[in-house]
Amino acid sequence: MSNRRDVWITGIGLVSSLGEGPEAHWQALSSGARPVIDESGFAPYVVHPLAPISFDAQIPKKGDQRQMEPWQRIGTYAAGLALDSAGIKGNKDILSTTDMVVAAGGGERDQAVDGAILTDIEKQPNPEVFLNEQLQSNLRPTLFLAQLSNLLAGNISIVHGVTGSSRTFMGEESSGTDAVRIGWSRIAAGTSEIALVGGAYNAERRDMLLLFALKRLAMHAPWAPVLAEPKGVPTGSAGAFLVLESPEHATARGAKPIAKLSGVWSERARRNEPGAVEAVLGELLKTAGATDAEATALFSAASGAPEPTQAEAAVLARSGLPVRSVTDRVGHGLEAQMPVALALAALCVAEGKLFPPLDGETLEKPFDGPLSRAIVTAVGHWRGEGVALVERAD
Repeated sequence: MSNRRDVWITGIGLVSSLGEGPEAHWQALSSGARPVIDESGFAPYVVHPLAPISFDAQIPKKGDQRQMEPWQRIGTYAAGLALDSAGIKGNKDILSTTDMVVAAGGGERDQAVDGAILTDIEKQPNPEVFLNEQLQSNLRPTLFLAQLSNLLAGNISIVHGVTGSSRTFMGEESSGTDAVRIGWSRIAAGTSEIALVGGAYNAERRDMLLLFALKRLAMHAPWAPVLAEPKGVPTGSAGAFLVLESPEHATARGAKPIAKLSGVWSERARRNEPGAVEAVLGELLKTAGATDAEATALFSAASGAPEPTQAEAAVLARSGLPVRSVTDRVGHGLEAQMPVALALAALCVAEGKLFPPLDGETLEKPFDGPLSRAIVTAVGHWRGEGVALVERAD
């Protein structure tokens, strides 16, 4: 659009296995710290566990915490960090007009109920009747065996008072891309002035690990870098929220930009066609300006699923740009992965430099030059491709 406005990132809230907040993540990344990995708690699978967090700091009421599943606490906490970072925490006038776009899965299964059903169903003469009875007797009012996806947005609204419009997207990695894309698009088009966008994921749960294992997609120990050796998805607990804002709105309240979000693009390749992922991702990178290699780096949010990650790695290798794998550092957070990658990309652009490469990740090379642009790539583990561009806000 010819009259598109700029969109600033004025707040970042981030929690992962590396810690909480931009400063902790930058210190871990710039020091070349090894990824935090758990290979025994959910053996034989690899998990990046959430760093220790005192949820009281952003969710002061214990009653609020108790009624949330872990993924909701992670997301609500990260959202609070983002509001703090943007300087609008507790500002009712601004929060009442702050739009919210959240990426969320279907929530967490009731593992006790699932386990009881799986244990007893094989003993039943009429398994179908037994299953229906169990579903009816164990169904929580207004919910199902998993928490509803829009409860995260509801809890952010209750705890932090964000009461503008609210949208929740479901659909694995693509929902994270689209949550950011919709927030960015509305501000760029002038239909919104400020938005809170992001998502959260709890990887320390056996129900999701089971789903990945059944698809033969869960990474088995030992851990391996996903671009060099994509042998499975190393899931990671993480939450990331960004405050997106028009320059006019931010300037009026005296806020400075961390970085500029210059575009978000989402696509869905026909994955049954050979070369489709490479073609789609290549076009998205071209749209994002990857051919302009000056002071630009690629941040990969690759899942680690073998086929799509091999395709993503091939495109990244052909780009000639310096590459950094977000997933190697914090794991893969599905719906939260694009917001997490964007948060790290914005952090590096704001610092004006790239963190060092990781040993064993063959696509990562040293880069000592100034950094003013970062392109994030996110190819879903079984569908969806996304790209976003972050630039220095001068």
